[in-house]
Amino acid sequence: MITKPLFIVLAIPAFAFASEPWLRHTIDNGSRGADGARLADVNNDGLPDLVTPWEEGGIIRVYLHPGVQSAKQPWPRVTVGKVASPEDAVFVDLDTDGAIDVVSSCEGVTKTMFVHWAPEDPRDYLKAEKWQTQPFPATKGKEAWMFALPKDMDGKHGVDLVVSSKGVGASVGWLEAPKNARDLTQWDYHRLADAGWIMSLIEADVNGDSFADILFSDRRGAGRGIKWLEHPGRGLNEAGTPWSLHSIGGRDHEVMFIDYADLNDDGSNDIVAATHQGEILILEQHGDRSWQQAAIAAPFQSRNGKSVRVGDIDLDGVTDLVHSTEPNPPPREPGVTWLARASKEDIQPVVHPISNREGTKFDLLQLVDIDRDGDLDVITCEERDNLGLIWYENPAR
Repeated sequence: MITKPLFIVLAIPAFAFASEPWLRHTIDNGSRGADGARLADVNNDGLPDLVTPWEEGGIIRVYLHPGVQSAKQPWPRVTVGKVASPEDAVFVDLDTDGAIDVVSSCEGVTKTMFVHWAPEDPRDYLKAEKWQTQPFPATKGKEAWMFALPKDMDGKHGVDLVVSSKGVGASVGWLEAPKNARDLTQWDYHRLADAGWIMSLIEADVNGDSFADILFSDRRGAGRGIKWLEHPGRGLNEAGTPWSLHSIGGRDHEVMFIDYADLNDDGSNDIVAATHQGEILILEQHGDRSWQQAAIAAPFQSRNGKSVRVGDIDLDGVTDLVHSTEPNPPPREPGVTWLARASKEDIQPVVHPISNREGTKFDLLQLVDIDRDGDLDVITCEERDNLGLIWYENPAR
């Protein structure tokens, strides 16, 4: 059954403005077109490491957290592969050998997905010559690949890859892992749904049946909006039963990156979405699995929102929002901000700058305590002014 959202658009308030920008720390600005960061602890030291595709630079780089004392300096890095037009890179131990590999998704004329095999010896992890890059033949030249999500789809042979694309023939689908993950010729692609331009892929049990579904945002085309693919159940999935497609909302917006988190502290995860309509969408989930859609103005009425995340930024026990933008018309305003909510019912948050007025094209946001001082810092990338891969230090502590 398709979930039917209840659409409610709130009056869009004017924001109050307060506080100073946060300190910015550069992890790397040594290439061009840093295009999002994904996290994992690849060396088991309890600290978050990063992987970033550099779109114009044509490289994939991994960064190891250097420890709290050195986190404000450029991080140790390794170029794990050189590929054209990379849009996404994600950590995954694809062959279950204990070494964390990287999978990249490329658009442009490349239209191919790659695996970058990590060296088996942990001492070689930062040695570029020890990494090996190979394409997935099932994806080669097929679609403009945008985003990948490691996920066991069939209960066989370890982790598979949910993948997505944009443009003509775009889709959401998955690459089925064979018994020998190293034999890339045996990875099969299964199409799940047509798409226009996929931004987010999130593993989430949307309907509460204990099976992990696929939540995604599609920014373009007749079928745009926020949707989910329903896991058909263990036995049915192994038999190849289709994943049912459900619409949640956002059909009247160009929805960008989304977050799936409990915004109002009621025990159910909600969805927040950055858009290109000068609004942040909030889709509140109720106990009966119905959805109620609301909207608040994006900071500074910026039309081109890129990413939004949920987190308690000021440590007051109430979740706030962090927002990033792509280039907007003048005057130039801070492109990364946080929206402070006084209560879980607050629909008029106060905007605070995180970035200064440097940078115009920011990307996917990650909230994580980089310096281990007890508050959430912000990781992002900036492409236009080439600020690169950066993090902003939360002053709450």
